[in-house]
Amino acid sequence: MKNLKVLAVALLMLFGLSQMNAQAFEGNGDKKLQVGFSAFGNGLGLQGTFDYGIHQYFSLGAGAEFYFHGDNGKIKSKNANFYVFGRANAHLGSLLDMPSEMDLYPGIDLGLLGDGFGFGGHLGFRYFFTNNMGAYVEVGNRGSLGLTFNF
Repeated sequence: MKNLKVLAVALLMLFGLSQMNAQAFEGNGDKKLQVGFSAFGNGLGLQGTFDYGIHQYFSLGAGAEFYFHGDNGKIKSKNANFYVFGRANAHLGSLLDMPSEMDLYPGIDLGLLGDGFGFGGHLGFRYFFTNNMGAYVEVGNRGSLGLTFNF
């Protein structure tokens, strides 16, 4: 009897997951918020970004990173403990015929790194577990991973 209950719960969960229609990138008007851990690049710290879809395949956004330590264990300069930037991404998920809950996106960013300028490139991947929440990873001259949210 216990096995039957476990089987019933598992089948209900699978049915529920199959009914989710998560969309990783919906094009014009799409809004994504990402919060995560900055793993390498300018230093170890926290990252937050917001992206807004301006076209079927493109988004513009902004972000900020706040560093605890530089790559060598110390912040590179006294005033370089943050990076505030604008960013642009090209979303390739639908072009590559990926499932709707996945998005692959190369992008660039430009901003203020402490008391100087910063410029970077990244390749990102998002996977949505539900309509509103998923995970992301970005690698390039900086790297981060964390949670992404749909609005």
